[in-house]
Amino acid sequence: MEEIHLKRFLAIDFGTKRIGLALCDPLKTFAYPFNTISNNSKTFQELKKIIKDKNVERIILGLPLKEDGSETSISKEVKEFKVKLEKLFQMEILLRDERYSSSIAEDQIKQSVNKKSKRRQKGLIDSGAAAVILQDYLDEIKD
Repeated sequence: MEEIHLKRFLAIDFGTKRIGLALCDPLKTFAYPFNTISNNSKTFQELKKIIKDKNVERIILGLPLKEDGSETSISKEVKEFKVKLEKLFQMEILLRDERYSSSIAEDQIKQSVNKKSKRRQKGLIDSGAAAVILQDYLDEIKD
């Protein structure tokens, strides 16, 4: 019997030092924090491996916006990152408003992680923020 490989979505919370990643389940119902990688010369190699290993068909990229909806200083870097992703991976990359995703992730971590030292890990917040962005997208496409 041939094995069916269900595809997933990958969410990225871009940062100049760290990049938070989240995946959805193959049924595209729920998002979960996956990993945090360093933003360096190996970033695209690492993403390529994750995309292949996890059978990713679409990337949801968080776009940082100000309270009033205007772009932030890092928005331009995110858009440049999107162009590189599109060229390298030849797949759909969607930009999503990521306002409040980090603070929502921080609140979720405070409620679910007991150890204070673990709650302070920045990578946990980054991957949690990516999960918030992805869950928001999944909820929207279900409607």
